[in-house]
Amino acid sequence: MTLPKKPSLLTLILLTAISVLSLNLFLPSLSRIAAEFEADYALVSLSIGGYLAVSAVLQVIMGPLSDMYGRRPVLLAGLGIFIVASIGCLLAQDIWVFLGFRLLQSTVVCAMVISRAVVRDIAPADQAARLLGLIGTAMALAPLLGPVLGGVLDQLFGWRASFAAFVLMGVGLFALTWVDLPETNTMRNPSFTAQFRSYPELLGVPLFWAHCGALVFSVGGFYAFLGGAPQVAEAQFGMTPALVGVGMGSISAGFMLGNYLTGRLSGRVALSRIVLAGRWLALIGPGIGVALFALGADSALLMFGCVMFIGLGNGLTIPGVNASVMSVAPHLAGSASGLSGALTLGGGAALTAISGLVVGGTGGAAALLSLLVVVSALALISASYAYRIEARMALG
Repeated sequence: MTLPKKPSLLTLILLTAISVLSLNLFLPSLSRIAAEFEADYALVSLSIGGYLAVSAVLQVIMGPLSDMYGRRPVLLAGLGIFIVASIGCLLAQDIWVFLGFRLLQSTVVCAMVISRAVVRDIAPADQAARLLGLIGTAMALAPLLGPVLGGVLDQLFGWRASFAAFVLMGVGLFALTWVDLPETNTMRNPSFTAQFRSYPELLGVPLFWAHCGALVFSVGGFYAFLGGAPQVAEAQFGMTPALVGVGMGSISAGFMLGNYLTGRLSGRVALSRIVLAGRWLALIGPGIGVALFALGADSALLMFGCVMFIGLGNGLTIPGVNASVMSVAPHLAGSASGLSGALTLGGGAALTAISGLVVGGTGGAAALLSLLVVVSALALISASYAYRIEARMALG
């Protein structure tokens, strides 16, 4: 079979990166946005939670849409809507207008979904795995660099500068996609509903739910941190947006280290042991923080340092759990990927909203770390249950 013309690897990396940056670039500015619009922090945090909820729905349907109509038109349409929505956020003078356009920005999730589909179109299986690994570096670097850049932009030009940056990024990627990304889907699927017919089979498998629980609560800890940390850093510790951005990168730094360790340990240590070690680290780190804050500690460095263990644990957990989710029913790997991804983003949306409510009271860093302990414990319980099921299955 002749493979279609390939876009450059840089194009695919940038498409993945903008999907991540659209979530976290403006996080250091959440408190200032709330102050300008005279809105509660919990309401402003819907710019994260609501965004994730809409992204969860879009993640399920973008793949089938691109199967029907092609990768290129769906991607260009999503980027076009993202540009318009970014202009709307930039110019908004009302919190509801801002939130409405912010939800429209979620169409940029098509960049991540479709870039992965393009890789499957243009490369045989062995090369696709390598390419997806290279593109995945954007998933680790963008969360690390995004808040830092957003904090600097806020410090120099105000919070709207992040959305001006989104406009420029969107226009640049639209132009790059137009020039460099040809249509790669040479086998159109005439049925939009085919993918959804397989979901009931997956939903009836307990092992699928166990692995999904581990994935949802592992990633959920990251989103809960994103939703609450900016408020705590500014209100409790008096940090500037630029410093908040640096602190927000702590969890991503831990995630990068965890991914590196996973790569080194894979093949030498059982996958279940790597995953469970990650879940214990993600529980112990914020647990130590809760204990120290209860004893009178009051340090931003302590909070961000403890949260690094969430990132480290996720780096050890997520690669293995993602592989396990798609191994539950190998003939339904695509459906399992789409459904688990949607559940993960939906859970992230809920935990972001909960985090905003928790830190909006008087709890501060101790309350945020306590929430992270609960979420990490649920992830550990889910992962342990999943591997107990697999052990019983192996014994017959």
